[in-house]
Amino acid sequence: MKALQNVFREISGKHGLGAASFVAVAVLFWVICLITLPQVAMLDYSFRFNLPAAEVGGPQDVYTLENYSYFFQGNDGTVNTLDIGILFKTLIAAVFVTCIDILLCYPIAFILAHSATGVAARMMVIGLIVPFWVNEILRAFAFRVLFGSTGLINGIGMSVGLWDQPVDFIRADVALYSGLTYAYILLMVFPIFNAVEALDRNQIEAARDMGASWWRVHWRVVLPVAKPGIASGATMVFMLTAGALAAPQILGGPSNLWFTQLIYQWFNESANWQRGSAYAVILLIVCISFVMMLMRIFKVSIGEIGR
Repeated sequence: MKALQNVFREISGKHGLGAASFVAVAVLFWVICLITLPQVAMLDYSFRFNLPAAEVGGPQDVYTLENYSYFFQGNDGTVNTLDIGILFKTLIAAVFVTCIDILLCYPIAFILAHSATGVAARMMVIGLIVPFWVNEILRAFAFRVLFGSTGLINGIGMSVGLWDQPVDFIRADVALYSGLTYAYILLMVFPIFNAVEALDRNQIEAARDMGASWWRVHWRVVLPVAKPGIASGATMVFMLTAGALAAPQILGGPSNLWFTQLIYQWFNESANWQRGSAYAVILLIVCISFVMMLMRIFKVSIGEIGR
């Protein structure tokens, strides 16, 4: 609350009370109406029985833990290894995609912040942004075509003799991981860029003059400054990857199932909004707990990410 008051004072001091009030109302509307209230409603749903419409609000409409216990035990009382395994696999995949994005975006962000200038810098930014004018679903289908059995990747691989018959990149989840990595690349590049841009180039030159190798310069000088940006980008990429639905539906193999697809099935195919809400709450809690644990391990605070 104190931070919000400081922001309000800063905006009102620079742009007037009207602009500050508009920003405050917009932020409160966003947080309360578009984030908090839907989450509270979903949380309430998750503790309810799936009843016919005529019985909602009646004596049978009481709170229960059945929807959560089903995730852990199922209907037969045994451990629900299928759903738990799907959640675990989704988290591992989200971590993998996040790591790939960090490895790809860190050098891009560094070059953009400290090497590219003028036309080259503008062309790099345009090259990063323009492809995202295309709808996410269309990009997913483009990746499916690209990695398909008759797609460009298989065509080039077979024409140069790397393999004799088409490789099933869809079943191997190569297309899925590639599509997810590409889908959120901007959310990793620009937080790292904003952090690295603040680094004084003289520090890099001084380290180089003292004989430090490039990897040591980045490890001891650049990475400590870039860590908040990496943490911010990694948080967004991880949460969005774990909660992705369109890309797993389009690019996932026949045996691959994302946890969000389970949630979708409960909501839409089974018409069981209560159990779908419980699964959604479980995913949210697990993802937030995982992110908070990693922030503690890497010693990154919320304040550093906010900067």
